[in-house]
Amino acid sequence: MQRLNGHPRERGAVAVIAAIVLVIVMSMAALAIDVSAMHVDRQQLQTGADAAVLAVAQDCARDRCSEATATTEFLAGANINDGNAEGTILQIDETAGTVTVETSTIRDHYFAPVLGLESTPIAARASARWGYPTGGIAVLPLAFSWCELAEQVGVTVIRDSETDEVVGVNIPSDTPESTIYFTKASATDCTGPSNNLLPGGFGWLTPSATSCNKTESVIDGWIGSDSGNNVPSICTPEAFNKWLGQTILLPIFDEAKGTGSSGQYKVFGYAAFTLKSYYFAGQFKPLNPPCGGEERCIRGSFDRFVDLNEYFDYSPSGPRLGAAVVALTE
Repeated sequence: MQRLNGHPRERGAVAVIAAIVLVIVMSMAALAIDVSAMHVDRQQLQTGADAAVLAVAQDCARDRCSEATATTEFLAGANINDGNAEGTILQIDETAGTVTVETSTIRDHYFAPVLGLESTPIAARASARWGYPTGGIAVLPLAFSWCELAEQVGVTVIRDSETDEVVGVNIPSDTPESTIYFTKASATDCTGPSNNLLPGGFGWLTPSATSCNKTESVIDGWIGSDSGNNVPSICTPEAFNKWLGQTILLPIFDEAKGTGSSGQYKVFGYAAFTLKSYYFAGQFKPLNPPCGGEERCIRGSFDRFVDLNEYFDYSPSGPRLGAAVVALTE
């Protein structure tokens, strides 16, 4: 039998076609595998950037901006599988309360080198801002004066070096639990002969008409007093019990005016307080209340606290009473 041979010019055509097909297959593999790997890297870099910028903002809110570079470098590497990522501070403005970071890495490709592409730089960015509460919704209709904080808890009042005006309260990073008494029983020098800063006012605020856990206020704004020694009528024990063990923001005032139901407090700032117990008489008391009888009190600790939600408006120039707000902006 005679074997048919192709035309001499057609010999080797299969090899050429196979080579072309192989290049196409390798190119598709490069797209499928290398591009997917780049996508994973980018996601991990973005996670690292988000984590780093929030951590830096929290550091700065606690006056520790000097740790920003170390924090960014650590979290950039900690959030990528191979740990090989760089973290860089692109911008930080302590006056404006803003920061931007970038995380980056080099992705070495598996198949793309056949196309002449050995590696690709990848980067991600994130921005955040921080500040101190200037207004919002407090979850308890209760306020204390900064004078009571200073005398009952022993925190240090911060004063302007030129005007001697109070501009904040220095909350230590770790404060012991204390029982904070309402003005009538506090036995401090913060009030007049009646032991109340305003007649008929015991520190209760006028809450929302629909909820005991919604009291709106703003720094330098006046907020109404709910007169009397008892809790506002809309409140129930559950309205207070639900916050036990949690850190909340309490309005702090520096001035008061009026009397009784027409009394008002001027909001100075917001302090972070971890509520452990309370006593407001009647059914408003958990087990083993910290005080009793005619006294009214809460127990817990004033803490440095960073809130990651947008429940409060905030500004880097707001009064510093231990509470700060941090949020991603990009």
